[in-house]
Formats: sequence, C-alpha cells, structure tokens
Amino acid sequence: MKTNTQLQSDVLDELAYEPSVDAAGIGVTVKDGIVTLSGDVKSYAEKWSATRATERVNGVRAVVDELQVRLPDIHLRTDEDIARTVLNALKWDVTVPDDRIKVKVEHGYITLEGTVDYKYQETSTMNAVRNLAGVKGITSLITVKPQATSSEVKRKIEGAFRRTAELDAQRIKVDVHDNKVTLHGVVHSWAERDEAERAAWSAPGIAFVEDKLIVAA
Repeated sequence: MKTNTQLQSDVLDELAYEPSVDAAGIGVTVKDGIVTLSGDVKSYAEKWSATRATERVNGVRAVVDELQVRLPDIHLRTDEDIARTVLNALKWDVTVPDDRIKVKVEHGYITLEGTVDYKYQETSTMNAVRNLAGVKGITSLITVKPQATSSEVKRKIEGAFRRTAELDAQRIKVDVHDNKVTLHGVVHSWAERDEAERAAWSAPGIAFVEDKLIVAA
C-alpha cells in the first residue's frame, strides 16, 4: 500500500501529465487514500478533468474536490448568454432528449432537470454543456425513468460484467431492488470501479447506483 507521500507524488504527476489541467494552481493533500484537491482553476471543464485525473491514480480511495473556478475575463458570460448556449448545445447533440430537459442558470451555475430513459442520456447532457465558456458548476437533477424488472436488470448487468475485459466479474456482486442497483466486492483500481458503475448504469430503467465496491491496493 502506498504511503501518503507516495500517493501525493503520483497524483501530482498525473495532474501535470493531464494536458487539460494547469497543475501549477492545484494543491494536493493525502490521508489514508483520501485525496483533497484545492486551489483555483480557470473553468469547470478543468475542475472536472482534475478530479477525473486524480481518480485514475492507483491507490486513490476517494477524492474531496475543493477546487474553485475563477473565470478569466475573456470567458465571462451573462446567465442569459449561458442559458441560450446551453439550449443550443443540447439541441445539437443527437443523444440528448432536449425536449425533456429544463435548464436554469444562476451566476454561472447550471441546474439541469427532467426525465430520461437511460443513464447515458443524462451523461450526454452533462457532457454537452461541461466545456462551455462561462460555466462555473453543473448540478444534475435529471431522473431516469424505470423500464425493466429487477431480475432482468440484474441479468443484463452481470452479463455486461462478464463481457468487459477490464472487470473481474467474479469479484463483484450485483443486487437490484426496483430501479436501484447496489454493487459489492473488491476492484483493483478506481478506473475499474468506474467501469463497473458504467456497466450498471447502462442497464435500462436504472435510476440509482449505490457503489459499495472497495478499491484494493
């Protein structure tokens, strides 16, 4: 198991390696596998990338995101401009059911509401607006409409685990109740944990995924 110092060094190296992140403005502290990011970034997209880069590092058990978005003057936009741009971005993305999504913008922070059939549609909605200029943060209140029985969902998720090369399906247990999935077991990295979550979310009708997977060093 890595020491706090070793893990801090690995996270700093990964942030420096990630081209979409300016690591010079980011502070990293580590305690018992929990990494806290602090400092300023120039966009919400950079904040998101910094968090994801940290999660990729082997040994990271959790990430506390305390990064603050400080927009440069060139990226400042009014809420009206941001709202109009968001609506256009959703309309032009073929994977987003834009007629079901409501958008609210307040001081650069976007709130998304609505109901979709699949988790990937919510993810596509978030991806469509994450990199827009002027955005300081995004909150998703989008819900996924249930469509399948618990036994059918469980069977599909377990099948997806077996087909995915990145996952050791025998180490992961899937429990399904109504439209909620709970994952138990042990994985080797945060990336493997993310892949298990992605596979679970890909099942039709899933509204909640509770990830109780343990990342083992």
